[in-house]
Amino acid sequence: MTTEERLEKLERELGRVKRRSRWLLAALGLAFAAWVLVDIFGLKSAGVQGGGAVVNEVCAQRVVLVDDEGRARAWLAVVKGEPGLWLYDAAGKVRAVLAVIADVPMLTLYDVAGKGRASLAVTTDGPGLGLNGAAGNGAALAVTADGGPGLSLFDAASEERAALVVDADGPRLNVRDAAGKTIWTAP
Repeated sequence: MTTEERLEKLERELGRVKRRSRWLLAALGLAFAAWVLVDIFGLKSAGVQGGGAVVNEVCAQRVVLVDDEGRARAWLAVVKGEPGLWLYDAAGKVRAVLAVIADVPMLTLYDVAGKGRASLAVTTDGPGLGLNGAAGNGAALAVTADGGPGLSLFDAASEERAALVVDADGPRLNVRDAAGKTIWTAP
C-alpha cells in the first residue's frame, strides 16, 4: 500500500469518525435537552399502564374518565364558572356530584332512578344534611350560626311535619298536620 493510498484510507476513516462524532454529539445534545425539559417542567416517568407521564399541572375545562368500554364514568369540569365532579354508574346514570355552586360546596348522592337521595352542603349559615326517601318524604339536619342545630321531617308532599330546634331559648319541638297547622308544641 502506497503512502497516498494510506492517506486516502485514513481520510475516509477520519470522515466516518467525524460523522459518528457529530451524530453522537447531536444525540447527547438531544438527551441533555430532554433531561433539562424534564427537570424544568417536572415531568417524571410514571409506572402507569400505557406508559403515560405524570405532570404537576394540567389546565383544562373538562376531564372525562372512561372505562374499558369507552363509557364516561367521571367528569371533572367547570360549567358556567362552577367546578364539579360527576360520577356515573355503568349504565351512564349520574350517581354522585361534588360541586361548588355560588360558593357553596355540596355533595349529592343519587339513586338508580336519578333522584337525589342525600345531600350535604355548607352555606354561610352553616352545614346541612338532607335525606330524601323514595316517596318524596325526607329529613333535613342543619346547624346554623343564629338558630343552632335543627332537625326537620317532611312528608311525601315535601311539607315540614315536625321540627326540632335547639336555640338560645332551649329545645323546641313543633308537630304539624298535613295542612301545615301546628298540632303539638313542646315548650
